[in-house]
Amino acid sequence: MAYLVIVERDQHGFYAYCPELPGCQTQGETFEEVMKNIREAIELYLETLTEEELTELKAKEIITALVEV
Repeated sequence: MAYLVIVERDQHGFYAYCPELPGCQTQGETFEEVMKNIREAIELYLETLTEEELTELKAKEIITALVEV
């Protein structure tokens, strides 16, 4: 499965989270590091879910859009 990941950059490095998985977040000093960390965080998160929770998760839909102001 593929999961949407949001990555933000600030003066401390990179912060990533997965909106589909509440609480699944991580950080890293580089983009490569934060992507490696979020992949691991997602894998660990999914391991904690029951079959029922996994089924509910697959039914969830997140839509992203760009809003110009």
